[in-house]
Amino acid sequence: MSPLTVSFSDLSKNSKRVADTVEQAQRVHVSRRDGEDLYLTTERHDRQREETADVTARLFAALISSDEGARAVLLALPTVFPWTRHLSAEEVREFVVDLVDATRDAVELDVHANLHRVIVEWRATARILADPELAAQLSAPLSGDDHGEVSAP
Repeated sequence: MSPLTVSFSDLSKNSKRVADTVEQAQRVHVSRRDGEDLYLTTERHDRQREETADVTARLFAALISSDEGARAVLLALPTVFPWTRHLSAEEVREFVVDLVDATRDAVELDVHANLHRVIVEWRATARILADPELAAQLSAPLSGDDHGEVSAP
């Protein structure tokens, strides 16, 4: 369900009306011309979203802690992430561990970018592996040329 949208100028001009809308809708999208869009939400709704993430992370971690649960996750993975069919069995296991760790980080540290990064990076790996020519090219040995020290990003 997509949230209601108000403009940033509407928020500044009619803050009481927008606040009433947020209380009813629980979440409102605030569009901005000169910056990234925002979301306004109620404290209760935010707590509920945090609890949902916490339960999901715990359930996911509990599932992979047993052989039976891990098998269930591995069987479900291609439905959620169809591109995992291009990964080896070992890579799929690594992806699941990374996914669980990033999900825990989202809950325990309030760091959500790691989860997005894990999915994007593993999907990019699958994309490379899906193209045999590209995979061969990227896994070929590098030339012996030394191009000097690489500076840290």
